[in-house]
Amino acid sequence: MRTVTSETITRTVKNLCLRANKFLPSDIKLTLDTALDYEISPNGKRAIHSIIENYKMSQHTSLPICQDTGMVVVFAEIGQDVHIVGELFEDAVNEGVRQAYRDGNLRKSVVNDPLNRQNSEDNTPAIIHVRLVPGNSITLTVIPQGAGSENASSLKMFRPSATREEIISYVVNCVQENKGKSCTPLIIGVGIGGNTEMCTLLAKKALCRDLFTYNKKLYYTDMESEILNRVNRLGIGPENMGGTVTALAVNIISYPTHVSTLPVAVNLGCHVTRHATEVI
Repeated sequence: MRTVTSETITRTVKNLCLRANKFLPSDIKLTLDTALDYEISPNGKRAIHSIIENYKMSQHTSLPICQDTGMVVVFAEIGQDVHIVGELFEDAVNEGVRQAYRDGNLRKSVVNDPLNRQNSEDNTPAIIHVRLVPGNSITLTVIPQGAGSENASSLKMFRPSATREEIISYVVNCVQENKGKSCTPLIIGVGIGGNTEMCTLLAKKALCRDLFTYNKKLYYTDMESEILNRVNRLGIGPENMGGTVTALAVNIISYPTHVSTLPVAVNLGCHVTRHATEVI
């Protein structure tokens, strides 16, 4: 049994929030650099060039990559041989978020009640997903996701007999119908299977998959490529200014489901789908 203090968790979450908001993951930076060469529209090229200049400036100034510093989502994989001492795990995570958004001068966008709309003033509470895993360490992944991606998310319960083409068309149509709600080029997370809550969770987690990592199931790899090609033929382009790079990647995660249903969820993450991971 290994002991981890709540102070360590708070410190780690704080650092991850700051890192995720101010430094773009290397796989996304490399993909954006490549997209600049592939984009054929002059307006699209200028848009991608501005995006690249923006993330470079953020690296040098430590200013946030995006003005919308999001509502914090935390994926926690806790080893079952870990003993947490001090504050409750959830309280430790929220304290880390609180410190990061206060000390980092990050925009605080969380409201205490969805109808009364009073700002919490510290960007808490976070959305926390905990999974017990083997081992004696804790893996924390932080995603400060802005409202554009959330407002463009979608869930559909398909018939079990739904075809590959129906699912692909649904994802492509989600992009078309939500033009302007999320900053393009997109990273498209797709969840297939599970039930309603699991499916949307899969779509969110899919946004964090390294863009250079292929799906382990070949037929999903083929679907990802087909969706990406069709989305990039929509002509929406970078920053919705027209062009051939509407999306940088499509990541699919699947899960077993009930024999009588087939849920599919889509999360349209923007090119600054910020996330950071650390093991403690």
